[in-house]
Amino acid sequence: MSEARRHTDKPPAARRRAAEEAAFPALLEDDIDDLYDNAPCGFLSTLLDGTIAKVNATLLDWLGLSRDDLVGRRHFVDLLTGGSRLYHETHFAPLLRMQGKVGGIALELLTADGTALPVLVTSAVKTGGDGAPMLIRTMVFDARERRAYERELLGARRRADQDRERLRLLVSGLQRSLLPATLAAPPGMTTSALYHMASPDEVGGDFYDLFPLGAGRWGFFLGDVRGKGIGAAAVTAAARYTLRAAAVYDPEPAAVLANLNAVLYQDYHDQGHRHCTVIFGVLEREGTGYTASIASGGHPPALLVRANGVTEYQSTEGGALIGILPTARVATRTVRLDPGDTLLLYSDGLTEARNAPDGERFGDEALRAFAESHGPTEAAAVVRALTGLLAGFDDVDDDVAVMALSVSGN
Repeated sequence: MSEARRHTDKPPAARRRAAEEAAFPALLEDDIDDLYDNAPCGFLSTLLDGTIAKVNATLLDWLGLSRDDLVGRRHFVDLLTGGSRLYHETHFAPLLRMQGKVGGIALELLTADGTALPVLVTSAVKTGGDGAPMLIRTMVFDARERRAYERELLGARRRADQDRERLRLLVSGLQRSLLPATLAAPPGMTTSALYHMASPDEVGGDFYDLFPLGAGRWGFFLGDVRGKGIGAAAVTAAARYTLRAAAVYDPEPAAVLANLNAVLYQDYHDQGHRHCTVIFGVLEREGTGYTASIASGGHPPALLVRANGVTEYQSTEGGALIGILPTARVATRTVRLDPGDTLLLYSDGLTEARNAPDGERFGDEALRAFAESHGPTEAAAVVRALTGLLAGFDDVDDDVAVMALSVSGN
């Protein structure tokens, strides 16, 4: 059988492989000059002073120039835009002299029609047998698509930043709407409050208020709704207005919390149900001071800083979270506030803050010791001190609300 017949009898796949194997040596014998001239990237060689000695057709095509325009006539820096020329002279060229090679530098070439061509440039110094530098070889890569991608990425980031800022403004505005614009001050008292947002991107569930009830009495409360976001904000708004309305109807603190419990428990079986902790109290003027009747539903106890500097928690153990039981279970207490005394209410984000990401939580005893170290005090001073304390924590992962009530005796 002839060689031609044997070749014809091979399967198509085998014939293709044979053809590829036969063509492979031809590929290895590709014209090196053609490969240089028509490479997918630009090549040029310059003398040590930057005079262009050799340039390939690819780069000439990108620039819209001819070899006669460049070779022996112009320097490499002549091809650069103003900003790139300055960078080349102050950074690129000195690094090349020191290191012998500089790679991946973003520059811009100036084409014949005056447009800027973004490129990535890699240069290396060629040396002779004695190690002396002879010329500089440079590869130039077209970076137009990369630059377009970077612009798109930058635009997307800018839009994301704008969206994030709009979100933060929305969250900040919503948070402010859930808090009193200003904190009232009963006669003979000074008051102050702070709200620290753990995240500018999420509305929190902490709330507080102080308002007149008539007949010389004032209602006050501070609470914390479980979770964050719009769901928590809705429950926060409902809790705040329910407490104020219930206090007008029956200001007895336990009754006020029982009313709030009934409202929140209605949604107990819903997927979006949220409970809260809250401390509610009524201030009533007596002589030069006040009596504070307090009821708590699972909230951290109020901290009392006496005029003599003694600091003590006003325990309200036994109260349960508001909104998880059909009937509210609250703990009550009556506190006498004399001139110079300060009553401090706070949410647990304060005591659960950490001094380091993996450190221990601040804790109740540390808060008591901190308040004692600043006692005797008054509302504005203790709130300023707590603001500084929060700023020093490494990790405050929950919102913090604080309200301070001081008897001035005036």
